[in-house]
Amino acid sequence: MKNPLAQIDAAARIAKNVEIGPFSTIYPDVEIGEGTWIGPNVTIMDGARIGKNCKIYPGAVISAPPQDLKYEGEQTYTYIGDRTVVRECATVNRGTKESGQTLVGSDVLLMAYTHTAHDCVIGNHCIIVNAVQIAGHVQIGEYAILGGAAAVHQFVRIGAHVMIGGGVMVRTEVPPYVLAGHNPISYSGVNIVGLRRRGFDSGQIERIKEIYRYLFQSGLNYGKAIEAIEAQTPDSPERKHILEFVKASKRGIIKASSAERKD
Repeated sequence: MKNPLAQIDAAARIAKNVEIGPFSTIYPDVEIGEGTWIGPNVTIMDGARIGKNCKIYPGAVISAPPQDLKYEGEQTYTYIGDRTVVRECATVNRGTKESGQTLVGSDVLLMAYTHTAHDCVIGNHCIIVNAVQIAGHVQIGEYAILGGAAAVHQFVRIGAHVMIGGGVMVRTEVPPYVLAGHNPISYSGVNIVGLRRRGFDSGQIERIKEIYRYLFQSGLNYGKAIEAIEAQTPDSPERKHILEFVKASKRGIIKASSAERKD
């Protein structure tokens, strides 16, 4: 159902059972999947590709041009997966020519007043809490949770199953499965509760904790800690995921909080 007070370009490709509220604006180069609900006063601009059964609340702006002075009007896109919810006044900018796209996965919750900048990748099942600000080219792994009013520096990576506290400035990279908080941001332990909710068993969690003891509590530098992990811990998908993330880091990873460091 399309409200007669909505402004919908005839070229937009919209499934028959999409609901669009009054005073919303849909630009021509837009695709919206079936079952999606668009509330009143929403703006969906060129390049938006929105999946099935999404909900987009009043005041949200999807696929606006990137806030990047290098952007020259090239054709780029914003992809939003199925069942994702975008709350009031959230903004998601489309990509630049560097990657050509901004990607928001399926089953994601972008709460009110969040900003997702150009060329970001947000994995499936993430929760981005109210007023979180995500700069360009950020990558966030699946099931990550970012607490309210956190801010993420451009090009930073945040691993899967991470939980970051509210109000934190994320300037360095956060490896998978951890809790991170404080300012400056630091490692505060393994995200045990989140991992249990996702079906990780006690053996998997203990192996993750052992790996992070080497990285954050052994007193070794990261190079030596990685060598020790490879030599002294059992191989596992979790170990592979952590080591690949740490080895690929270009900005460096977070450090341990004073409470977590070995005396």
